[in-house]
Amino acid sequence: MSQLLEKFQDYLNEMKQYNHIVTLLYWDMRTCAPKLGQADHVEALTKFSSKSFEMGTSDELGRMLDALSEPQEYEALDDTWKFIVTRMKRDYDRDKRIPADVYEAYVRAQTESGNAWEEAKNASDFSVFAPHLEKMIAMTREIAGYTDPGVEVYDALLNQYEEGMDSATIDRLFSELKEELIPLVDKILAAEQPDDTAFCACFDTDAQRKVQGMLLDYIGFSRDAGAVGETEHPFTLNFSSRDVRVTNHYYENAVLSSIFSAIHEGGHAIFEQNVNPDYNGTVAGSCRYMGIHESQSRFYENILGRNRNFWTPVYEKLCGLLPQLAEVSEEDFYREINHVRNSLIRTEADEVTYCFHIILRYEMEKAIFRDNVPVKELPALWNQKMQEYLHVTPENDAEGILQDMHWSDGSFGYFPSYLLGSIYDGMFLDKIEEELGSVDVILAEGRIGEITKWLNEKIHRYGSTRTPKEVIEKVCGKEISSKPLLGYFKKKYTEVYRL
Repeated sequence: MSQLLEKFQDYLNEMKQYNHIVTLLYWDMRTCAPKLGQADHVEALTKFSSKSFEMGTSDELGRMLDALSEPQEYEALDDTWKFIVTRMKRDYDRDKRIPADVYEAYVRAQTESGNAWEEAKNASDFSVFAPHLEKMIAMTREIAGYTDPGVEVYDALLNQYEEGMDSATIDRLFSELKEELIPLVDKILAAEQPDDTAFCACFDTDAQRKVQGMLLDYIGFSRDAGAVGETEHPFTLNFSSRDVRVTNHYYENAVLSSIFSAIHEGGHAIFEQNVNPDYNGTVAGSCRYMGIHESQSRFYENILGRNRNFWTPVYEKLCGLLPQLAEVSEEDFYREINHVRNSLIRTEADEVTYCFHIILRYEMEKAIFRDNVPVKELPALWNQKMQEYLHVTPENDAEGILQDMHWSDGSFGYFPSYLLGSIYDGMFLDKIEEELGSVDVILAEGRIGEITKWLNEKIHRYGSTRTPKEVIEKVCGKEISSKPLLGYFKKKYTEVYRL
C-alpha cells in the first residue's frame, strides 16, 4: 500500500467518526430525545455535520484525490479503491461548489424543519410547518444551483436519489402504470370486498412489538448487527453493516400498519447488513440509490409479505402473540392484507393503490419546482389530487399533506423511488422464479432464507458500486420495464378478487 493511499484511508476514517456522531444524534432526536433537549441536539448536529462537510470539501482531500487520480497511482489501486476515488472525486468537485456557510445553514434548517413538521403533524396544522417548507424549497433550489449548474432543478434532484433517472423516464413508466391500474382498481372496487371487522379491534402495543421482533428474525434481520426503536414515522438508518437500526410506530387500532412497517424496514436493514463489510465507511458502502433501496424494502413487504405462503410457517406464532386473530383463518388474513381500497395514508395503503400515492407526490414535486406553486396552495392541490386518483379527501392536514416527513429535510425527488422500487421488484420476482423456482413453494416450505441469500448475493453485497441501471442489467439482463409489475398485479388480484 502506498503512503498516499494509507494517508487517504486515515483521512476517511476520521470523516467516518464525524458521520457516526451525526447519525447517532439523528437517531436520538427521532427516537428518544425529550422535547426540551431538541434544541441542544440541533446545535450539536449542525456542528458535527458542518465539520464532516468541511472535511469532505477540504483542500487537503482535494489534493489527495487529485494525486490518487493520476495514472501511476490510480492503476495501482484495486477495483474497490478505484471506485472510491472516482466517486469521491466526482462528489468532491460537486460539493466543493457549495459555500460552507450555505451548507451549515441548510443543516440547521433541516433539523429545525423536522421538529416543526412533527409539531405540525401532531397539531394537524400546516401553518406551523409552512414557513419551514418554504425555506427548505428555497435552500434546495439554491444548493442544486451550486451542485448541478445548468441542470433543471427537479431532474437534478431525481438524479441525486436514483442516479441515471430523469423525469422523462419516470413520466413514461408512471403513465404506463396509470393506464393499466386505473381500470384494474375500478374492477377490484366493484367486486365483493373482504370483511375487515376482526381487524378493527384493539391490539396491545407490547404484543405488536413482539410481532415485530418475530418477523424481523424470520426474514433474516441480524440482531447482532441491528437495533430497534420507536418514532413518529418509521425509518431505517445505519452506521455500518455492523450497526443497522430500524424503527416502528404502533397503533392500537391499526395492527397491520406496524406489521408491514416491520417487514418494510426490515428489508432496508437486511440490505445494509449484507453490504460487503470492506466498504464500511466509504462511498462504496451504504446504498445511495433510493429506488434500489426501496425495491428491497418493498420486495419483503409486498412481494413476499403479502403472499399467502409467507404466513404459512408463522401464522400460528402470529396468532399466539395477537390472540384476536385466533378466530381469523389464514385465508381471511391473506385477503385482508391484500384488501384494495382507496385510502388516505400512503404507508397504510395496499400495494396497488400505493402507486397512486406516489404518482400524486411526484406530481406535487413537479408542481413545486416547475410550476412554482406557492406553499400556501399546496394543501388544496394535495387534496385535489387525492380526489383525482383515490376519490377521497383528507379531513385535516395530518392525514393529508403532513403525513410524510420527507419534505421536512429537503428530500425532494425521493418519493418516485418508492414506485421505481416496485417496478424493479416485478423484474426481480421474474428472475428469482427463473433461477430458484416458485416463490410460492419456497415461502410455503419456510425457505425464505434462500430468497434472502439470493438478494444478498445479487444485490446487497455490492452496496453503491452499481448504479440502478447496472443492477437491473446485471441481475435481470433487461431494460427497466413496468410490464412485469403490471403482470404481477393482474395475476394476483384477479385471483384474490375472483375477477
